Amino acid sequence: MPDLPTISVVSADDDGITFATPDDQADVLLDVRFDGRRIGSFWALRDTRSGPDGRTWRWPRTLAQVLDGRTTLSLAAHGADESLWSSDVRFGTSDTRLDVVDPRGNPLALDKDLRLVQLLGSRSPEQLAPLLDSMTEVVAALRRAGVEPFVAYGTLLGAVREGTFIGHDSDADLGYVSRLDHPVDVMLESFELQRRLTAEGYTVTRYSGAAMKVAVRESDGTVRGLDVFAGFLRAGRLHLMGEVETAWRPEWLWPLGEVELAGRRFPAPAEPERLLEAMYGGHWRVPDPAFKFETSQATRRRLGGWFRGNRFKRESVWVPHYGQPRARTRTEVGDVVRWAHAREPAGTTLVDAGCGTGADVVWAAEQGRTAYGFDYVPKAFGPSATRSTKLGLPATFLFGNLTELRSVAATTAALRTVRGPTVMTAVHVADATNATGRTNLLRMARTLLVGGGRLYLQVLVARDPAGRRTGLRPLDLDAFVAEAARHGGRPAPPDPDHDLPDPPAHLRRLVLQWT
Repeated sequence: MPDLPTISVVSADDDGITFATPDDQADVLLDVRFDGRRIGSFWALRDTRSGPDGRTWRWPRTLAQVLDGRTTLSLAAHGADESLWSSDVRFGTSDTRLDVVDPRGNPLALDKDLRLVQLLGSRSPEQLAPLLDSMTEVVAALRRAGVEPFVAYGTLLGAVREGTFIGHDSDADLGYVSRLDHPVDVMLESFELQRRLTAEGYTVTRYSGAAMKVAVRESDGTVRGLDVFAGFLRAGRLHLMGEVETAWRPEWLWPLGEVELAGRRFPAPAEPERLLEAMYGGHWRVPDPAFKFETSQATRRRLGGWFRGNRFKRESVWVPHYGQPRARTRTEVGDVVRWAHAREPAGTTLVDAGCGTGADVVWAAEQGRTAYGFDYVPKAFGPSATRSTKLGLPATFLFGNLTELRSVAATTAALRTVRGPTVMTAVHVADATNATGRTNLLRMARTLLVGGGRLYLQVLVARDPAGRRTGLRPLDLDAFVAEAARHGGRPAPPDPDHDLPDPPAHLRRLVLQWT
């Protein structure tokens, strides 16, 4: 039996668990237990941050929201009976025993995506039977619709490795490989399958052009999703939503075989081990409840570009943010748009990238300036667009997604029709998007501003001490300026007559010019 890792816990509080390990210790998978029940797992090195007191694993947001009460907190090597450390702790202000359950009393735990859900391992055979029934029904419905479904991802992994569902999984997965080989045809087929399933009474939610979730209600009222992922073969490679792109031979898939899952037989690839290795790597036989897909950037971009688009933090951060009444109704005008308005000639058109609610665009239009705003959350600027139309203001709002090149090209083409000089503003855009979004912002600026136009930016360069900058990450300003130079942009000379006071230390303002 391998030696147990050495863990010395320094603290456990409302923020997370801080511990020390020997410098030469290899990474180890740890289970977090409340009163002896596993709540989640993490890798001691991969999933933690190093600090002066040791390494810290911060509570995932979904779990942190329910931490209020007392429990015996322990850490153990994954699957081991013996704890490496254990202590009675209190979270929040409550003295009651902490019980992480749903409103019906079902135990909850973290899945690999750090969602707090009811895991399949906590379900009885009787409770799992409706899910198995629904899998059988959906497999039959997909066959009637003309495709050949099989169990995929965690469901296939559990069937091959354990003969049943993986205990730390939370849903069931099906896949199919289309006989069509063009992404557009695969999408059309997927939508037709959705219509067929809906006509048979299923509730279907679509993830992308090639993936959907079929809702299944179990005997105790739990609604569990059954994912259906499309794939296709082209030029000797298998593309399967949402993580697989690999060299493949048709005989590894067809004719389909079968695997046993919780006492039932389900279709599977002819050589399921090959698909599992493509999905989970060479260590797929070793259980890992904290597993993270290591999909290559090329595969993510290819599958995203074909089927789902690239929408960095849209659903996870910005759609919920603008769903809050306070954020959606913001009318404060920012300093940066006032700064640009004061510096730029009256006939210069303003383009506000990542305009959010559009308050800055409306203000500029109220000053008599032609103004455009674009964002990838249209409901954010919806009220401003309606107000501008009613008042007859020279303000126009567009959908624009900086992380998707097709959207950038379309939005830039629309803005290129504007006559005369243009100025751009981007307030907390470069620090909110990813590297692709920053590159596309600079591409757009180069196209719209060549000939002397300027881009006014405000970015975060250090953590906000008040913690108010949700969704932003401090930007390496020197690296960004260097990238701007590769796209033809240079810092503009200062204008003493229109300079703003310095912002707080964690913010920077910058003007780039394209000459």
